[in-house]
Amino acid sequence: MSQNFIPIVKPALPEITDQFMDEIKAMLESGMLSKGRYLRELESELSKVLDVKHAIATSSCTLGLLLTYSWMSKKQAKRTEVLVPSFTFMATVHPLSWVGLTPVFVDIDRETWNIDPHILEESITENTLAIVAVHNFGNPASINDLEAIVKKHDLKLIFDSAHGIGSSYKGTQVGRFGHAEIFSLSPTKLLVGGEGGIVATNDDELAEYVTLGREYGNPGDYGSVFPGLNARMPEFNALLASKGLLQLKKHVSKRNEIANIFNQGFKSAAGIKTQMISPLDESSYKDFNITVEESKFGTGRDELSLYLKSKNIDTRKYHYPPVHTHKAYEHLFETYDPKLPVTNSVSEQCISLPIWSDMDHDTAHYIVDTIIKYGQQ
Repeated sequence: MSQNFIPIVKPALPEITDQFMDEIKAMLESGMLSKGRYLRELESELSKVLDVKHAIATSSCTLGLLLTYSWMSKKQAKRTEVLVPSFTFMATVHPLSWVGLTPVFVDIDRETWNIDPHILEESITENTLAIVAVHNFGNPASINDLEAIVKKHDLKLIFDSAHGIGSSYKGTQVGRFGHAEIFSLSPTKLLVGGEGGIVATNDDELAEYVTLGREYGNPGDYGSVFPGLNARMPEFNALLASKGLLQLKKHVSKRNEIANIFNQGFKSAAGIKTQMISPLDESSYKDFNITVEESKFGTGRDELSLYLKSKNIDTRKYHYPPVHTHKAYEHLFETYDPKLPVTNSVSEQCISLPIWSDMDHDTAHYIVDTIIKYGQQ
């Protein structure tokens, strides 16, 4: 097989049809580049797809999270701690600090690589406001367990669903769970808007807060009911995402095909472990990841990454280093060391392999064979 460069991702873009180009031209000629029909259409379409009352588009997932965190911080201002995984992208955590909340890092499950609901309650105190869970790499979190915990302790439950568009939990597409789920439309995701985010919620009050907050807190009279910001999604991004939405199911199906090749190929490979997805769930496989146990595989994650690079196979070390080790949060641990053994272990061993929606099966088999042969040297 050819060893042409195999990138980590190729954006899942819609087909460039004459109709699509005509719509772009009409949008530009209208001069309505923000707050127009395509934004309204995208929000309407996504509310139906996700089966929620409100799907509010923002300029990024990060600002969608920030506005959601801001809302919940004002609901119970006396509580300031939020339980959150450290094995995630930093944007899950940063907005907490921006709204004056304190992250309390919780370990992940060794098999699913999502926040571990079985140890969450150990970290709940009278100062706990919420749990933020992540559908890591598209693998749905343990939603039923998390909902039972927040109900028992009267907490908020927010899902960072940046990886989750197209994923399903026990037959239900993620998006309608917890108080809100916040999606990303950046180029590495299955639904691409160029940039952008979606706050999906059934909470009318939260929806109103995010809608006003993305517009400076301005209700339309050039006053402001609270200090908001500019988190508007441009019309082009909304149009691009609307076109991509038509292909979402196909992207999920194709990625699961590729993931099945990876899962079967690595099934008996010594020292290689894949993320466990419940047979009742479906992952979007925004990323496909393996962990590499050096003592069994024969070499470590970093050495494997360098070898794959020499073979023109692109990789990433997503979620490394874990967020609790970032300089931005070192002040939290001046008096104690967080016990996150699984997070530390997985983050040091985890590597993301190339996967995209139109990857051919030969390429997937080539990636698997290259890794296995290297481990057998």
